[in-house]
Order: sequence, then structure tokens, then C-alpha cells
Amino acid sequence: MKTIFYPLAVMAFAMAVPSVPAAAGPAPEKESAVKQELKNHFSLYGFIRNYFTFDSRESASGTGNLFYYLPFERDLNEFGEDLNAQPSFRFLAITSRVGLDVNGYRIGKTDISAKVETDFYAGLSGSTGTATLRLRQAYMKLGWKDLPMCGGNTASVSLLMGQAWHPVAADQPDVISLATGAPFNAFNRSPQVTMDANLGKHFTLTGSLIYQMQYTSTGPEGNTANYMKYGILPEVYAGLAYKTGGFLVKGGVSLLSIKPRRLGTVSADGKDVQVRVSDRLTVLSPFIYMQYKYKTLTIKAKSIYAGAGDYLNLVGGYGITAVDEGDGHYEYAASRSSSSWLSVSFGKKLQGMLMAGYIVNLGTNEDILNTGNNYYYFFTKDGQNYGNMAQAYRIVPTIAYNVGKFTVGLEYEMTSAQFGDEPASMPAGRAGLVEPGPLKYWVTNHRIQIMTKFTF
Repeated sequence: MKTIFYPLAVMAFAMAVPSVPAAAGPAPEKESAVKQELKNHFSLYGFIRNYFTFDSRESASGTGNLFYYLPFERDLNEFGEDLNAQPSFRFLAITSRVGLDVNGYRIGKTDISAKVETDFYAGLSGSTGTATLRLRQAYMKLGWKDLPMCGGNTASVSLLMGQAWHPVAADQPDVISLATGAPFNAFNRSPQVTMDANLGKHFTLTGSLIYQMQYTSTGPEGNTANYMKYGILPEVYAGLAYKTGGFLVKGGVSLLSIKPRRLGTVSADGKDVQVRVSDRLTVLSPFIYMQYKYKTLTIKAKSIYAGAGDYLNLVGGYGITAVDEGDGHYEYAASRSSSSWLSVSFGKKLQGMLMAGYIVNLGTNEDILNTGNNYYYFFTKDGQNYGNMAQAYRIVPTIAYNVGKFTVGLEYEMTSAQFGDEPASMPAGRAGLVEPGPLKYWVTNHRIQIMTKFTF
């Protein structure tokens, strides 16, 4: 792949410089300099990855059904037959990826690097369609090293600008599935400005300003970045990590403040008049992450207490608690969830992995209006609203065989969810808006997945 990339880059470079007379002939030293530049600063990487996936029932899933979320609740017909108990199979290579790292540039005391990464997710609907390239990551990074600190220690600081992993989603369990543990783990890549300050040998302080693009909050207009756009404020993240030997402990908190509506309606002289409103939902989402590594053994654990965390691919949302008839604005309360997981990985050539995850839907702290209208906005995938899901768990044993740059993996994923008896816009169980309702039944999906992967 690199042998293809280098000539293309040389051609692009040659087209960008002034042309020389044909009689002058080729300039081997110039071409050699370009090749040396590419070798020193540019690194192409990627992989070809295939998934062969079987599911025992209909479920919420994305990316050609490869990105698995949760099983659908039951859909019983008049004969008591569950119409969602339908098995399925698919085989796709759309998660194949290519990326380019740029390193080794320096201006004064500032190191400059960059990354651009793409895969073939876009353009695919369900299990059909034409997959096209889409932006996955694209950022530049400025870095400063050996900054003096007290006690003779030194610090290093980096500033990332562009699209990258959300800090709450960056640490992931060891699985081969595309969802990497979601929705038991956060999954989000977003435009951001992130500073990492390594303070001595053990501590790293992180601060981020984050905007929404692909992964967005839900609300009256559906899933859109407009709630943050008109809310003006980006998401704010602050975190601290401590590392010593094979141990890593990290904690952080995200502050999200969005504007669900820009316009409302008031009554004046017997008429409904549209007015601007001051709606706003503000919520904190803290998390903690721990990791231990010893030779080929890796143990990871993470727990997130999320409010309105649907934009992180976590079970959550928010609802309307009050309507001001005078100026037309609404008050809101976030639905919270606790999402936790543990993963263990051992081995190198023959690698065994195990992940276990648990979600509990904690509902809201205040009563949600129940008028029969759309007063509750919640985590919804493939048309399934999970507002009446009380809890869920997942167990994922995996075995992978790695030979050089080739990997083949076999994974069994069991995901079970407990549902209440009411629709999402009504009180139902611990999903429940307010009043606890009956918890009726569990549904379980069994996913068996084979992955093949060649890395270059």
C-alpha cells in the first residue's frame, strides 16, 4: 500500500511546483528529496477487516447492523408470537480503514503532528446500499516538551485541534466487536480542542472544549447539533490521570449545556404568538477508569454516571418538567444512567478476552409532564425508544489468533435487557419517568461473530 502511496504523493507534490521545460528532463534529486520527506514525516496505516455476524433476534444496530446496541423489546401478535424473535446474518467489509499520521515537524520549540483517518461507514442503510468514505478522525497537534516545574521536574503539554475521540469514550474494553462495548461504554468522536499536560512522571491533566457533529443530543427536532449550536456553549471536560508502573487511574467530568428549543408559543389577545425562549438543559456526567497491565495481562474497568448521555451512545435523555405560560419557555430534567464494564485480556499470539457490562436506568430527579404529547426525549436507535428499559447486562467471551499482521477472532456476545410495560412517554419502571411501573420481562440477543483482519 505504501508503494502506491509514495508515487501518488510525489505526483501531487510535482503538480504543486512550477513546471520546468521538457528539455530540462527529470530532476532525480528533487524526486529523491520528496521521497525522503515522505519517509521521514508521513506514515500510512490501516487494515482490511471483515465481520461475519449472526444475531438471534431483531436489535438496534448501526453500520450495516455491525455496530450492536441492544435487543428490541417484544412485539407480540394476536397469537402471542414475538415478531422480533427473528434471527439474521450479514457479512460486510465496510469497517476497513485507512489513515495517515504526520510527525516530525518542528517550529522553534513547538512540535507539530497531525492525523487523518477514514473508513467506509457512510452511505450504507441497513444491510444494503453503497458504502462511501467518511471522516473518522482529523486533527492537528501542537506539543511542547521539557517545560520546567518545581523540584527539578519537567512537564510536557500538547494541544489537539480537530475531530478525535471524546475524552469520556477514549478508554475502551478489549473486544473485537465494532461497538467496543457501547452502550455499556461511551462511544463518541467529536470536533474538539483538548489540552493534555503531563505534570512530571505520574500525573496528566486534561481539559477539553467539545462540539457535536456525528454524535448528537436528542430533542424536539430529533438528533441534531442545533441544540448545542443555538445553546452557544461547547461541552466542557476536565480530567486527571495518575500512572505508575502498570497501573493507571483516570477520572473526569463532562459539563453539557444545550438549548432544546429556540422558539415557543404564548397566548396574546386570544391568538398564539411565536416568541424566542430561554430553554436550557445543563447536566454533569462524571466517570472513573482503572487499568492494570502486566506482560500480556490487561485488566480494565470503567463506570460512567451519565445525564442526558444519548449523544455518548449511552442510555439516557431528558424530559420537560414545567411549562411557563407567560413567556413560553420550558424547564427540563435529565434522565440518568449508570453504565459500567470490566474487561480482561491475556495472551499475545493466542489471545483470550472477557468483557462484562451492566446498565441501570435511574430515571429523572423530577416529575416529567405527562400530557400525552412528546414531553420525553430519549436514547432511540432503529426506531426503538429505550425509555422504558430498566436495566441491561452483557457478557462477551472472545478468542483471537494473531499471526504477524493477520488476525482471526471468534466472539460470543449475550446482551439482555429488561423492559417495563408502558411506552417511553409514560411512567414505566425504573426507566421511568417518575412513578415506578411494573417490570415485565427480559429479552436476550445472542450474537456470534467471526472477524478477519489484515493490518498494513
